Amino acid sequence: MDRREIAALLAYIGRLDPRTIRTDQGEARDQLAQWHELLADVPLATPHGWDACIAARRHIRLSPYQILPADIARPWESYRRDRLDRHTDPTPSADPDDQAAWTAELVGTRRSVATGTAQPTQYRQLTSHQIDPKLEARLRQVGSCIPPEARAALAPYRPARAAREAAIAQGQPDALSVRCEWCQAPVGEPCRRRRIGPDGAARGNVPRATPHHCRLDLATQQAQQPATA
Repeated sequence: MDRREIAALLAYIGRLDPRTIRTDQGEARDQLAQWHELLADVPLATPHGWDACIAARRHIRLSPYQILPADIARPWESYRRDRLDRHTDPTPSADPDDQAAWTAELVGTRRSVATGTAQPTQYRQLTSHQIDPKLEARLRQVGSCIPPEARAALAPYRPARAAREAAIAQGQPDALSVRCEWCQAPVGEPCRRRRIGPDGAARGNVPRATPHHCRLDLATQQAQQPATA
């Protein structure tokens, strides 16, 4: 609040509690300077729920003690803390490679939420929130969140996924889109190599890099059904 807003707030408080009124010009000037020094970073009102006059009226209505600047600053800090606790940083529209722009956008969003000029972005809004047009265009340009170089470097450590991606790239059906009738692997999970002991119990359950032939045949049949129909 600037000095004019502080003066307006003190005038409002004086109408509700005459004890805060200073009739001496010097005392009134000192009171205005004191409140401005302590509440300069507190807004008089925001578009989303904060109003210093309401905080003052609540204190005067509930407390028998004369109001102090701290009685305005404490509710404001609680207001800011509550908004930041409910906020989840949305993905900035800036280029991730531009660290300065990325950080500046994050800081600007948090500052807008904390000062009450923007509403918090919560978890449930992440899926329903409309994607920024700039970010959507960049995602279409990149095509995947994993660069091709990183995907190739990870291939030896996840052979099942690498074999699946290679088969799809060659135009073959996705075998993991169906359930395996041999090892009972669910959709999306790789087939497993099972070893059966003499007593009939399973001795191993190691994931296979390639799917079973029956699973691949079933995926091929399902892929050909729409074309046949």
